[in-house]
Amino acid sequence: MILEYVTLAAYLILLPLLGVVFSKFNNNLSDFVRGGGQVAWWLTGSSILMAGISAFTFTGNASAAFEAGPTVLVIYAANVTALLLCGLFLGAWFRQTRAYTLTDVVRQRFSPAVEQFSAYTSIMLGPVGAAIQLWALCVFASGTFGVPVQWCIVVIGSVVVLYSTTGGKWAVMATDFVQSLILLSITILVAVLCYVKIGGLGEFFSYFSKPEVAEDFKFVKEAGAFDDDKFSMKWIVVIFCMTIYHQISLTSVDRFLVVKDGKEASKAAYLGAALMAVGALIWFFPPMVARFLYSEEIMAQAVDNPANTSYAFIANKVLPNGLMGIMIAAMFAATMSSMDSGLNRQVGIFARNVVPRLRELFGAKPEMAPKTEILLCKLTTIGIGGLVLFYSILFSLNKELALFDAYLMINSIIGIPLVFPMLVGLWVKKIPSWSYFVIFGFCLIPSAYSFYLSETTGDGMTIQSRAMWIFIFGAVGTLCSMPFYKRSPAAYKERVEAFWTMVRTPVDFEKEIGESKNRSQLLLLGRSSVGVGLAILLLMLVPNDWVGRLCVLFVSGFCGSFGLLLLWAARVERKREESRS
Repeated sequence: MILEYVTLAAYLILLPLLGVVFSKFNNNLSDFVRGGGQVAWWLTGSSILMAGISAFTFTGNASAAFEAGPTVLVIYAANVTALLLCGLFLGAWFRQTRAYTLTDVVRQRFSPAVEQFSAYTSIMLGPVGAAIQLWALCVFASGTFGVPVQWCIVVIGSVVVLYSTTGGKWAVMATDFVQSLILLSITILVAVLCYVKIGGLGEFFSYFSKPEVAEDFKFVKEAGAFDDDKFSMKWIVVIFCMTIYHQISLTSVDRFLVVKDGKEASKAAYLGAALMAVGALIWFFPPMVARFLYSEEIMAQAVDNPANTSYAFIANKVLPNGLMGIMIAAMFAATMSSMDSGLNRQVGIFARNVVPRLRELFGAKPEMAPKTEILLCKLTTIGIGGLVLFYSILFSLNKELALFDAYLMINSIIGIPLVFPMLVGLWVKKIPSWSYFVIFGFCLIPSAYSFYLSETTGDGMTIQSRAMWIFIFGAVGTLCSMPFYKRSPAAYKERVEAFWTMVRTPVDFEKEIGESKNRSQLLLLGRSSVGVGLAILLLMLVPNDWVGRLCVLFVSGFCGSFGLLLLWAARVERKREESRS
């Protein structure tokens, strides 16, 4: 256990150091909230992967794989499909909005009223959602290390706030990249060791026909086989559509605002799709192996929902001495990467879309000096980060806290409805500016009715039924709004035309941005990755057999080799720059 403490401490020290290193990249608001539109495609692609997963991937989703086999992969198939669509054209469209934040795009597409509604909704719900993520992670950390949950919240949360404050979006994406190397290397290793443990793919698939798992591991389950008809054909179709529609609406625009241009956005999306596809296969193979080999041991554990521990259980079984600490760090990385991206997003919305409107309201100029913008972003990061820590500690002290229930209720009711107008705004051109509120209102009807049923009868709709009715009502709201576009003011119609013209106009990076930070990114992250690889190599000092030492070499070599590749690319980039000058 001492070794795990040392490993995790070193990991938590590394992240703020990356924040300090990348702080020199921040000169204005654009740099802090979207990397100045200068982030490389490979860095963006790895960040897309990390922002799309959390510790829930290795607990709740692993539990689904343990109980129901490969059906859970439909969620990741939807993610990959959505990212491929982004690679084909959506990523380029998003970058070509030239926006700083999602709410910038909402303002351009709809109206200032919709911008403000979206901004305040995001700022109100975002910190509470991040606090729940942090709390869940720290409950896991507390159980693993025997440290009070509140101490874990303060330490882990402070680390995220620290590097997000010093380095902004650059630090968020840099830490995501390093964390992705650690996560992928250790999870690939776990998958390979599970493959060896079960005796190969032939032996693995032979378990699918055994009576004790045959029904559970059918890809499509019979209705009623699982609670709430989970994993049935209806569940598969609705979950696939629900997952993909979040990704092909305006809500995913901020993932691509950071890259240089539309072509780089497409490459980032393709990389994210490839990493997500590989990740899905290697992350859900071990829980299924755990079901075949250790089902009784896992279910005999004295914990709530022992299936949630299936991934951690088998990782602990197959990993050699010293590497379980890296595995725990990888699970930390999965959640911290989602939290830091969300934190930076809320900061950008507050600094870019709330404060300027308030300054206008009180008669001041909305524009601020670059140094003032950076200071505002840092103070806002500390403020929102502190709020996240405060909420998280409250949740840990009082599980019955009304705020927690209120968040779950509000998010359950308005979470999916909020996205539908964003979907329509991207795919339907001729709708009036106020249609956002009409469509949202229509989507709220089945959502609120489901909540009413659960409160009065204790038997609400299943998630797939509720989502299906939200889609139907949203479509009706859209159809009701469309005829009124003809009566929209001429100024609004001109703004809509200008928006779509801009979306389809490629970014001229040299003219619009000018300065490139390609070599700096390659150099700094190359050195960081090599440093991580060398640090992991120190685990060779831990007593292990030759197989264990090979495992350490693999994880170390994986991180270090990518670092060397980046350093080589930095050298090539330098020669290219010299030849141009």
